[in-house]
Amino acid sequence: MESAESTRSAESREGDSAPHERAPESEPDSVSAPELASGAVPVLEPSPRAKPVDESSRTAGPVAERTPPVTILGLDFVGSVFALGFFAWSLSPSLLPRDWIFQGIVTGVTSVTGYGVGVALAYPVRRWVAPRFSWWRLRYRVELAAEIVVAVLAVSAVISTLLAAAKWQRHVDALMGMPPTAGIGYLRTGLMILAIFTLILLIARGLRRAARGLANVLAARLRVPMPVAHVLAPITVALLVVLFVDKVLLAGSSDAARVVFTGQNSGTEHGVLQPVQPERSGSPASAARWDTLGLQGRTFVAGGIGSTRLAQINGAPAREPIRVYAGLESAPDLDARVRLIVEELDRGKAWDRKVLVVAGTTGTGWVNPAAAQSLELMYNGDSAIAALQYSFLPSWISFLVDRSAAASAGAALINGIHDRWAQLPADHRPRLIVFGESLGSQSAESAFDNLSDLRRSVDGALFVGPPNSNRMWREIEDRRDPGTHEVLPSYAGGLIVRFAAGKQDLGIPAPDSPNSATDPWSAPRVLYLQHASDPVVWWNPNLLFTRPDWLTEPPGRDRTASMRWFPVVTFWQVSADLVRAQSPPSGHGHNYEDLLPYAWAEVAAPPNWTPADTDRVDRALKTLQEEQKRAND
Repeated sequence: MESAESTRSAESREGDSAPHERAPESEPDSVSAPELASGAVPVLEPSPRAKPVDESSRTAGPVAERTPPVTILGLDFVGSVFALGFFAWSLSPSLLPRDWIFQGIVTGVTSVTGYGVGVALAYPVRRWVAPRFSWWRLRYRVELAAEIVVAVLAVSAVISTLLAAAKWQRHVDALMGMPPTAGIGYLRTGLMILAIFTLILLIARGLRRAARGLANVLAARLRVPMPVAHVLAPITVALLVVLFVDKVLLAGSSDAARVVFTGQNSGTEHGVLQPVQPERSGSPASAARWDTLGLQGRTFVAGGIGSTRLAQINGAPAREPIRVYAGLESAPDLDARVRLIVEELDRGKAWDRKVLVVAGTTGTGWVNPAAAQSLELMYNGDSAIAALQYSFLPSWISFLVDRSAAASAGAALINGIHDRWAQLPADHRPRLIVFGESLGSQSAESAFDNLSDLRRSVDGALFVGPPNSNRMWREIEDRRDPGTHEVLPSYAGGLIVRFAAGKQDLGIPAPDSPNSATDPWSAPRVLYLQHASDPVVWWNPNLLFTRPDWLTEPPGRDRTASMRWFPVVTFWQVSADLVRAQSPPSGHGHNYEDLLPYAWAEVAAPPNWTPADTDRVDRALKTLQEEQKRAND
């Protein structure tokens, strides 16, 4: 009996040693006593649901297991961190004010770009590095808490950064005399950012799913090894996207742009009528037909101030100003258009005028009306202005795809007119001045090898808002006097070329101005107008990875001192500012109208000209602009 009891007790302890082990489902629930007595214990077969153990997985270690990313509200954690960083950078101060819609678009694109960068950088670490560490498994214990904490911090960071951005915007607004940005209203930027971020992210995830689907097809149908398929599929999708963008979007948009702007070029602005004065191209007496001048050419030759109004303003008999222009359709090629302009100058007896200005145009063929009218007011109509169209695309498109056309046209026009002008006796020919604004300054500069060549060839030059890629401007900036700033430098003590951002740089200077009105400035004079806040002047691909001098030195008058340089970010910020370069009021950004009468007075003033005369021209110009604005309304 004792032996039997001890046996049962041992069996009981043995059974208790694994209380949680479950018998396979194929094992009988009980065994009968006769079977135990006879010793016929049935053999237990393994459960059909049991899977064989892969012995190779025992030695593969943690590298072999897939480690899904930690997510925050469905977004990759590392990608979200990078997105927040890019978000904050894109809201840092830039050159120009931005409304909430435009800022939302810029920041939305920037944030989703940062998200993509973060995901791309995290993937190899998460796939091949982190699983080797034992603590990597512990991340799941704190993932939920991390999601909540990071989500709260992200929302707080977004709101606080938007409010700080609104403060920076108010500072830029104040520098440019614009109404201040409302802090609470600026929070609407967040909604625009969210919309742009979501849209681009959905497109990217759709492309990722397409790549995975293609990889499965390659593996199943073509028997491509799965690792190889996962390499080939993304490359194939990327190539298809590039081809679509290049052959459909860009080519289509380029063709569409040409169609759109060609159509615009053939139109005529409201209220613009064919001139009847023989001094104007496009008139019945002109060989340059009205219908060939293009939109901007027709506006240029039909605009301006007639001799009668000039006489009323200046209180003296006036001449009818000469305006000569050739459009893309005025002659079959560039050389023929230049010959046409010279013939027009001959026909109008432009060589008998006191001043002849060769104007480099922007992409569409535009000549700033304020610049033309200022000069004609100054000379009471005893002037001639010649210009040539080389494109019908806006300047920013021409700058990207048609820059060589601007250079070729400017050089051909200036050289053609100069050759004819040089044949005249020195005491019986007009003062020859070159002028260019924005891309037009690059067009005009291209006719000369260097500053010395320019001063030997003409009687003065006025360049307004020069692009940073202007060769001559860049050479002068790089060789500026030691200790002077890139934003407003001094060159050779201001003896031959000067830079100005406001009237104080042309008249009685401010104490910190590098130029002085009493300093000698020999003729012929060369003057560059450039604002510290003009993105056209300061945009350069080198901003990607190189801090420019203008962001290390004290800021100009209308650039906030809060602006800092960040690799890549600053390039993107200034690139975005290009879109709104002319949106600020006059005197800021790429808007120089308030300074043009004073600039002409420094470069090409008639004899015995006084500062009071310049003020009178400035007032008359403002009156004419107000009249034109009322007429357009």
